[in-house]
Amino acid sequence: MKKRSIAFIFFAVTTMAISCTVTRPYQAPAVSTKDLYRDSSSTDTANMANLHWTEVFKDTLLQNLIQEGIDQNLNLKIAYSRIQQAQAYFEQSKLAFFPNISVDANALGGQVSKTTSAPSNTHLYQLTANAGWEADVWGRLKSSKRAALASLLQSEAYSRAVQTDLVAAIANYYYTLMGLDQELQYTVQSVKNWMSTVDIMKSLKVADIVTEAAVVQSAANRYAVEVTIPDLKQSIRQVENALSILLDRSPGPIKRGEFSGQKQDTLLRTGIPAQLLGNRPDVREAELNFRYTFELTNIARTYFYPDLIISASGGYSGLSLATLFKPVSLVGSIAGSLTQPVFNQGINKARLKVAQAGQQQALLAFENILLTAGQEVSNDMAAYQSTLEKTDLRDSQIANLQKAVDYTQLLVRYSSANYTEVLTAQQSLLSAQLSQVNDRLQQLQAVVNLYRDLGGGWK
Repeated sequence: MKKRSIAFIFFAVTTMAISCTVTRPYQAPAVSTKDLYRDSSSTDTANMANLHWTEVFKDTLLQNLIQEGIDQNLNLKIAYSRIQQAQAYFEQSKLAFFPNISVDANALGGQVSKTTSAPSNTHLYQLTANAGWEADVWGRLKSSKRAALASLLQSEAYSRAVQTDLVAAIANYYYTLMGLDQELQYTVQSVKNWMSTVDIMKSLKVADIVTEAAVVQSAANRYAVEVTIPDLKQSIRQVENALSILLDRSPGPIKRGEFSGQKQDTLLRTGIPAQLLGNRPDVREAELNFRYTFELTNIARTYFYPDLIISASGGYSGLSLATLFKPVSLVGSIAGSLTQPVFNQGINKARLKVAQAGQQQALLAFENILLTAGQEVSNDMAAYQSTLEKTDLRDSQIANLQKAVDYTQLLVRYSSANYTEVLTAQQSLLSAQLSQVNDRLQQLQAVVNLYRDLGGGWK
């Protein structure tokens, strides 16, 4: 008996030692974030991604729209349902560590040959409980549980990525609407200016200062500007409709403020590139996908080793209901088995190769997403800087063009300038005004995109 105990202990210790080498502990991918942001060597860890979106977007109308989107957006609700699904799978993976228990109740009846001395009618009654338990010797169940946990965390990261994109999309649409409103205002004002110019040309034509060609040319330019108004209105409606979908509304108007009143006083702090690993949801999601595939590879390794199944059953068995629950009717058994398929080595090897290839693909995808994140942050900073450099120059351009329009209209009355100079000045002014709107819109959207690309909007 003592020898059996020693042999069992030796077997258990040996099995545990082998099992530790079958599956491997997870380690996060070793990736370098050095120089991930172009032309940036800052060590300041202050990061605008850690700000709540209400601290970045101060416009109360925009804040209301973002909150409505978070509450109502259908894609975000789908993402939340994925979390619930992954949670259920994770709970299921934990139950695999417990034995399977079933209860059977049987009543059997039969008739034996009359030539025997036994009763001709025989009944057998049974009430038994059966239990089966798979010993997680090689770590397959633990790896399955860790894979399910990685999948759960991945679904949570996905929902954060959806919210981050949603907040940015709502803000970008909001700013786009106000930019289009401003373009429409400039265009309508330009049409009014052209109408005034046409009247001036008609008066000058009567005075024989200009020809009929000047009159019709100024009228044609007026219509060339006015014809763009329907397109602007259509663009406004399309953006409103797109924003309505994000809010889970039927297409309709969107309440908004004035473009000129938008202020951006948030400090654009990018922190250090390593913070992307924790702040940016899609980077986190990709790392968790690698973790999931890593555990799948662990599971594939365990298939090379036998399964240890322990089963037990117990209950009552008797020839009559009256004696069924008496001690003499008690029955029971316990058994252990090792199962190792003989001809599955090819399948097991193929399964391991597939899992390892999937793990490698997940690692490469993670590295690619991290590089892309660095590129996007670098582009956002460059776009913002570019708009700052254009601001003063554009202001000076418009101020001078406005003077040119005023001067040429005044000079043409006294035949000191021809009508083509008036037309050129007005066309250039409108073009510069529209470009200024685009510059300002790019600046606002660069801030939005930087906030999103750093991983802001979900906290």
